[in-house]
Amino acid sequence: MTFARLDQINDLDTLPRMPAWVTSARPETLEDVAFLSGAALNHLHLVLGHDEVPQALLRDRLALRAAEACVAFSGRPERAGELRDAVYLLRPGDLPGPAGETCLAWRRAVERPLSIKALGRALPSVEPGQIAAWLDVGKGAPVTRAAMVLEAVLRVAPRADVAALILADAALAQALGRDHVVPLLALCLKRADLRKQGDDVRLACHRALVSSVVEAVRLAADLAQRAAHLKAVAPKLRAKGAGEAIEMFLTRDAVAPSALPLPDRAARRLCDRLVDLGAVRELTGRDTFRLYGV
Repeated sequence: MTFARLDQINDLDTLPRMPAWVTSARPETLEDVAFLSGAALNHLHLVLGHDEVPQALLRDRLALRAAEACVAFSGRPERAGELRDAVYLLRPGDLPGPAGETCLAWRRAVERPLSIKALGRALPSVEPGQIAAWLDVGKGAPVTRAAMVLEAVLRVAPRADVAALILADAALAQALGRDHVVPLLALCLKRADLRKQGDDVRLACHRALVSSVVEAVRLAADLAQRAAHLKAVAPKLRAKGAGEAIEMFLTRDAVAPSALPLPDRAARRLCDRLVDLGAVRELTGRDTFRLYGV
């Protein structure tokens, strides 16, 4: 690693840190919790403004965590490892199953710029007009808008937890002026919170956001460090197509060797080389059907 690259990685320590008072306070009133969630969201905005943070990778990994939470809400046993298998080892013509569908919905919701069309791709069973109508329900401040959308969707479709949470995060992103959905609400809302109404659901959303932003900021800092290291070792890779492979690792939660733009054997060698260099990790612990990620 060159000294320039090492300095670049060390500079990531300058990413703004969450003020301790945001997480140490124990507020009870809606007004106090709203103040803290606003401070947390502002801090996240500052972190996401740093070029070192791999935005697409962060969104994809948060999408996996949101999907894991939604699957748990439904009472299913699948966790991150099974969700990765259901999505990244999917072959043409295969069905991903209910848990896999949830993971695909979240991944599709975050991978393209926020629009009704992009949300319709994530939620193909919901008419675009209905998506637009639900998003228009949200009024007022960002978190209030998100809570109103969450409540409106679940009032009409009580079992549509995934659609409700995706659209609530979309409403939040719209209100904050973001061009992509960043999964936040699903990470820390409880299942019982989804059945609340009015001020109760707003309070639950504010509280969840304080916790989920802390998680998102920590993940952003970690991925920024890992992405910088991956870029630093990239010049050591001589395989044809290695540059495109690096870009895939920088934008996806997980990558199967078969998805890389190299012959099978060369792809496996590249993955093993990146593991040896400490630039990516093998995520499954298996000897076959492996998946790799930053």
